[in-house]
Amino acid sequence: MKDQLKETKDLIQELTEPLYIYISKISPTGLEWVFHMIVKLALLCIIFFVIDFILKIIINNIFSIFRNQEKYPIVNSVYASRITNSLAHLIALLIIGGIHESIFAGALRNTTKFIVRSVNLGIVMIFAGMLYRGLTAFRNYFVIKQDYYKIMALNAISETVKILGIFIFSVVGLCVVFGIKGTTIVGSLGAITAVLVLVFRDTILGFVTGLHVATSKNLKVGDWVSIPKYNVEGNIAEINLLTTRINNFDKTFSTIPTYDLLTTEIKNLQVISEKNTRRIKKSIYFNINSFKFLTDSDIQRLKSINLISEYLEESSVNLKKEKENMAHKEEIINGRQLTNIGVFRIYAQKYIERIPELDKEGPIMVRQLNITPQGLPLEIYSFTNDTEWVKFEQIQADIFDHLLVASKVFDLEVMQVKV
Repeated sequence: MKDQLKETKDLIQELTEPLYIYISKISPTGLEWVFHMIVKLALLCIIFFVIDFILKIIINNIFSIFRNQEKYPIVNSVYASRITNSLAHLIALLIIGGIHESIFAGALRNTTKFIVRSVNLGIVMIFAGMLYRGLTAFRNYFVIKQDYYKIMALNAISETVKILGIFIFSVVGLCVVFGIKGTTIVGSLGAITAVLVLVFRDTILGFVTGLHVATSKNLKVGDWVSIPKYNVEGNIAEINLLTTRINNFDKTFSTIPTYDLLTTEIKNLQVISEKNTRRIKKSIYFNINSFKFLTDSDIQRLKSINLISEYLEESSVNLKKEKENMAHKEEIINGRQLTNIGVFRIYAQKYIERIPELDKEGPIMVRQLNITPQGLPLEIYSFTNDTEWVKFEQIQADIFDHLLVASKVFDLEVMQVKV
């Protein structure tokens, strides 16, 4: 193998020798070495680009055979990230490193040292590119698999790896260019370690948060979230090492520090879409001064309402039986009585129970809340079986449109500010 390599180098040297003789003849006196350097460097670059071009065609054609994403997700991830191009660059540069002595035969020691260091620096840069493209390949793989939790974790990890990679490859690059030891460079950075920790505080916190979010699987890209601290509600578009981007429902977007995902209250509303159910929790405020006991004439009038006619009939019979042996039974306040707000609550309950768009497996109820200065709130608490925003709002609006108008039949007054 060594003999074959030596023969190849000798062949290259023999082929280039006539070119150098010709350059020496046409070069101005005293500048022959300059022209030699220019031509040799140009020749070295041409050889590199030709080899690199041929290798890229060969490698990419081999990878293109395995383009079926379902069968070969790993191969497709590698191909899409262009690691194959980096591999071609590396092989071409290694070949240049092996033949440069033949092209620069008899060159000065400093010239040879410059070529060697340039090749080594190129190798370092290619390895750095392969690292970054390798991270992209991992991400492409999980995109194909649609594993968004791991994509989010990889985003946080890759940002950290990139920062560490920049540091490490910068140190190695300086060592190659200036020919000094890495320990010398690293040792000189000890004095500014505390400053680096302060500078990368958010980076470290973002990295920890990314790992926590990925392992807990509480959040992922695409989730519908609400963050009360920032008054933000929308879908998570991207989780990076330092910032998280959220697309708001008003077509704007918000960015928050990623570490806030760990320290701030976040409501993940994605479960609403996944379970195809959404809650209605809305109240009507009634003026307490409009509340009253129902008289016999009121009861007779309200019996014409189909939803509560049976209830009123049964309640009237039961209440009359209770009052048969009661003293002062003619006084309406004595004993249990029907009220307009109470009967309306029963009416509202029976009304919403008949709405087909409400989830019958969840709670469906009408309840009184604590009295407020604005009146008595009567709350509708239920879940729809359709989470599509427009339809949800329509279902909710239809319920309250009806109840707000129906309350007038019960002589109830809905609270509102009078101007």
